[in-house]
Amino acid sequence: MSATEPVYVVGVGVYPFGRHPGVSGLDMGVSATRAALQDAGVAWGEIDLAVGGSNTAKPDSLVARLGLTGLPFTSVRNGCATGAVALSVAANALRVGDLAVVVGFDKHERGAFASDPVTYGLSPWYADMGLMVTTQYFAMRTRRYMHEFGLTEPTLASVAERASRGGAASPTAWRRRQLSSEEVLASPMVNDPLTTMMFCQPDEGGVALVLARGGRALDLCDRPVRLASVAVRTRGPGSFEVFSPWLTPERAGSPTVAAAEAAFAAAAARPADMQVAQLQDTDCGSELIHLAETGLCADGEQEQLMAEGATDSGGRLPVNTDGGCLANGEPVGASGLRQIAEVARQLQGRAAGLVVSGHPSLGFTHVYGAPGVSACSVLTTRSE
Repeated sequence: MSATEPVYVVGVGVYPFGRHPGVSGLDMGVSATRAALQDAGVAWGEIDLAVGGSNTAKPDSLVARLGLTGLPFTSVRNGCATGAVALSVAANALRVGDLAVVVGFDKHERGAFASDPVTYGLSPWYADMGLMVTTQYFAMRTRRYMHEFGLTEPTLASVAERASRGGAASPTAWRRRQLSSEEVLASPMVNDPLTTMMFCQPDEGGVALVLARGGRALDLCDRPVRLASVAVRTRGPGSFEVFSPWLTPERAGSPTVAAAEAAFAAAAARPADMQVAQLQDTDCGSELIHLAETGLCADGEQEQLMAEGATDSGGRLPVNTDGGCLANGEPVGASGLRQIAEVARQLQGRAAGLVVSGHPSLGFTHVYGAPGVSACSVLTTRSE
């Protein structure tokens, strides 16, 4: 079998996102993996390799529960991009067999992530100034972007309002209550201009995918989703990312821009071709910024897109149809794989919540993690 054969998503399993007292992160990973195997119609013993990601546990410990088959299992940890990086590793490694499992899970405590600046190559002063609090970074970045391109607070709120509609319709989302823009704006301010309801929160959950190569995928699945590309990039000179101790007068070197350009080039596709997308929405401002950084719109165009409903499930570019991080929260290891699972299901016409109109066949995902790692993927059901 050729090592250049395409890789497909043929099975999806999701452990619901939220709070699950008495259920460990490993429990969620096992449950999601078994669901993905069942969805693909394969057994754990048939899997040739596995890759897992978690911020709070050792993913390779799953083999004790799933079966000691001796398969190679690689664990990764790349902040909020962990799941997407795990997908990239598995897709690139799927040359020694036909089937791979990718699994991500986490069980985070309540409250913001607590990080040691030393582990990110920073001095203690950075935390002493409060800059390890990521809500402050995202707020500063959002305020600067709003000033440069004329975006307003109501547009920020409309992101959260749309996300709440997706979450209310998704059976695996954490936040299931639909919000109005007025409620979002009236919620307590965290860091200006971002209110409580404009942020996602760490939580718990698990997602697993079964990947297959070439003809095996077509045997297992009537409508396999081809992973047309996956690209991972780190920050370049002049970028201003989470845990960056300095800011250049002009922004440059964004890992999101680089990853998106690489993903579209490898898939021989354009941003304008995308029919459904998942973007990192750690907060409402991040989604708006990432719309432009990925090339899905121009800087400053977001105001009009949101007003027109272009990013709604019935719009020309549906974004975060399952509510994104804002509705699902962000269990780090699972979050990027949730994006892949949602886009895959939309392309297969079996989304569990809001359904994109027009039978899409091309989708895009973007995830971002500290300290400046972005991963982008293009998925399709079109024949090559």
